[in-house]
Amino acid sequence: QLNATAFDVKSDVSALQKIRDMGGLELVMPGAFAATGDCDAAEFAGRTVVEFNLTGESITLPTGLAGDYNAMTFSEQIPGPTLRVTQGDVVKMTLTVPDGEATPHGNDMHASQVTAVPTFGAVQPGTSKTYCYIAEVPGVYKYHCSGVN
Repeated sequence: QLNATAFDVKSDVSALQKIRDMGGLELVMPGAFAATGDCDAAEFAGRTVVEFNLTGESITLPTGLAGDYNAMTFSEQIPGPTLRVTQGDVVKMTLTVPDGEATPHGNDMHASQVTAVPTFGAVQPGTSKTYCYIAEVPGVYKYHCSGVN
């Protein structure tokens, strides 16, 4: 709640008094991050589930100019594969890092409104991680590696 004493002294005193007389203001902000949990959670029941499986792999790409470029990729692509969903669908994202990969990989999907760390974090070579979220916010979003926590 806002209190009139928090306003600048040059503010309109009559407006502040009206706000006080009405019981004040309550500023409500949405949660910064969506709730996450087991992909079998009740909140996901009855929704369309879109599985998005990625591999985190380092590959060597020719530059076409001089030499090669060592790249960390999603499923050997730059940019990684496109995920398309309908608002309200459940995205079930699984990242697998092959055994023998030199570094961990991670995934930060901005549209998920899920913090990558600690929810997702680094996926170590030879392992996989999965998380689910409801695609609530329409738009076009990027995702990127967050492999070092």
